Amino acid sequence: MLFLDKMTGKGVLRMRQILLLEDDMALGQGIRFALQNNDVAVTLCATLVQARQALEDSVFDLLVLDVNLPDGSGLELLQEVRRSRLTPIILLTANDMETDIVTGLESGADDYITKPFSLAVLRARVNAQLRRQAGGEQDLVELDGFSFHFARMEFKKDGHPVELSKTEQKLLRLLVSNRGATLSRGTLVDRLWTDGAEYVEENALSVTIKRLRNKLEDNPSKPKYLKTVYGVGYTWAVK
Repeated sequence: MLFLDKMTGKGVLRMRQILLLEDDMALGQGIRFALQNNDVAVTLCATLVQARQALEDSVFDLLVLDVNLPDGSGLELLQEVRRSRLTPIILLTANDMETDIVTGLESGADDYITKPFSLAVLRARVNAQLRRQAGGEQDLVELDGFSFHFARMEFKKDGHPVELSKTEQKLLRLLVSNRGATLSRGTLVDRLWTDGAEYVEENALSVTIKRLRNKLEDNPSKPKYLKTVYGVGYTWAVK
């Protein structure tokens, strides 16, 4: 799928990643078959435990969550995700569970589909969310004295402008959009260097992390926000 990179203003080709949480395996396989193609990959999970692990291991562009699950409710995962991430979320709900729909929307769901549903309708709703997400609608993030306006490429710390390179901007956006989650080094490299380069310097990510810390942290050697999770990757810590 071609999406707009707001850091460069250029279109970039990248496979979109969808997390599907559905305990009915027959239905889940059908949904995955309907959604997956050369541009979209679907990770199918049957339980909250599996979905939580998938969210720790990967970065997703969209979550499709069934509400009623054998080990809890998709609403629980929705609320957990919304504490730290802006990832679009579609709920799958039983036709008569209006309270679930209301709770889901009030908790931050972007859309919902009631069962039974047409796979064509689901595919259209999913594609609509992916188009919105690809256009980068979450352009302004304000937290803890920081103001990051990605569309305008304006970044401030305590009201003072901060100059960031294009790569630093891309890294920052990935981290704050998934704040509280640990992004692996491999995931970050894949998302930052999307120009088709076959080889990226091994320390390129470390250098970019260091430069970003120097610009945003009060004490870069003891960062409060851009933290290293040793042996895994990096996270923007939630305070």
